[in-house]
Amino acid sequence: MKNYRTLFIGLSCGLLIGVFLGGVAVYSQTRGEIIGFRSVINLPNRNVNAPFSDGVMMGNTLYLAGRLGVDPQTNKIPSDAEQEARLMIDGIKAVLAQARMTMDDLVSVQVFCSDVALYDKFNGVYRSYFKKDLPARAFIGSGPLLRGAHFEMQAIAVKQ
Repeated sequence: MKNYRTLFIGLSCGLLIGVFLGGVAVYSQTRGEIIGFRSVINLPNRNVNAPFSDGVMMGNTLYLAGRLGVDPQTNKIPSDAEQEARLMIDGIKAVLAQARMTMDDLVSVQVFCSDVALYDKFNGVYRSYFKKDLPARAFIGSGPLLRGAHFEMQAIAVKQ
């Protein structure tokens, strides 16, 4: 094993999980090397006491949790779908920034929508957040969403 200052805990699948400052190292016994570092990303002003993290970074890949467009002033979903979409994407952007990434690092996005008739309104807002090529995306008609939201977005980003 290379000289890493990490405490490793063995697993039965041939991997070791090591705890280090700021995250967890994953060590492959078969490859004889650390294959990635796992760390949790949460926004500093997070006031949600829910059983998930805002994002999880594994190596250079960030997995972002589903996010709603909640107004931080009222803690409610706005009635205007475009404002909701902006708040939701601003939240995604904030999690990316916490991981030192940008919207251009997104490679895959899933948008869940309670009313697919809002597709064009959503796209008008969504396009304005990108400078380069757009990530792969699915726009999924979902039925009702938590808290009466019109949209929920989750994504995967890879640090470039």
